Amino acid sequence: MVRILVADDSPVIRRCLRQLLDHHGDWLVCDEASNGREAVEHFRNARPDLIVIDFQMPEMNGLDAARHIVNLSPKTPILMVTIHLSRQLSEEARKVGIRGACAKGNISCVVDAVDALLRQETYFPN
Repeated sequence: MVRILVADDSPVIRRCLRQLLDHHGDWLVCDEASNGREAVEHFRNARPDLIVIDFQMPEMNGLDAARHIVNLSPKTPILMVTIHLSRQLSEEARKVGIRGACAKGNISCVVDAVDALLRQETYFPN
């Protein structure tokens, strides 16, 4: 069972991501966070196998939270989801150690992206 941490400031998006990911037979959303600081804390406590993290969150954005998590555990794959996915943001994400990015407008790509990250690949569609 692949354990996934979902971090997004919107309860609706977290619920949507949980339903999407839990629907896959081998995946389980083991924890949720509502901001970047919580994402780092919950990562330390839950030690998930993969993280799906929003870019724009209060207290600490997804890039900064990912930077902390990568320092703690460089091998844990991180997928960033965002409303405004751009080439520049994808490049910044890569530099931090994020292995994939999806636009929230195409939320179904999350499944493909998680699959790719679990195969030790990257997922940057733009």
